[in-house]
Amino acid sequence: MARQLTADDARQSLTAHVETKGVEIFATYGPKLDWDGLQRLLADRTQVRYPCEIVFDEALLLSGEFAHPEPKGNTPEDGFTMAVHPLFITQPDRVPALVLYQLVAVNYGTFASSDEAETFGAAALGITRDEYYALLCDCADQLGNGPDAEPVGAQPSGCSGGTCNCGG
Repeated sequence: MARQLTADDARQSLTAHVETKGVEIFATYGPKLDWDGLQRLLADRTQVRYPCEIVFDEALLLSGEFAHPEPKGNTPEDGFTMAVHPLFITQPDRVPALVLYQLVAVNYGTFASSDEAETFGAAALGITRDEYYALLCDCADQLGNGPDAEPVGAQPSGCSGGTCNCGG
C-alpha cells in the first residue's frame, strides 16, 4: 500500500523546490544581484511566475513593512506591484534581498511561509539563512522596529502588522 503524503511532506517538498529555484537564480543572476539583474529576474517567467514591478511607495505598506507585493487585479496573471519602502531608494544594494523575500508570496501565494522565503532569498543571494535573516532584520531595524523585532514586512502575505502567525 502506498504511503499517503502528509502536510509535512508537502512543506518539505516546497522548501526543497524554493531552494532549488533560489540556487538557479544565483547561478543565472549572481553572485552580486544588482538593480539591473533584479529587473531581468522580474521579467524572467521561469523564475517569477507573474509580472511584477517595483515601486518605492510607503503608502502601499503597513507601518513597519519594508516591502510587500500588492496584486494589480483579481488574478495573479494580472501581475503585482512590489512596494518597497522609499528609505531603500538610497540603498539599492539591499533592494534585491527585500524583493527576493517577497517573491515567494508572488510565486506561491499563501502556501509559502517565512521559512521558504528565507530559504529562497538566501539561496538566490548565495548566503546562509542566518546571514540573510540578519540582513532582513537590519533592514527592519532601520524602519524603527527595534533590535529584537521579526523582520516586519518580510513575511508572506498571510502575516500583517508585525504579527506573524506563519511560524517564522
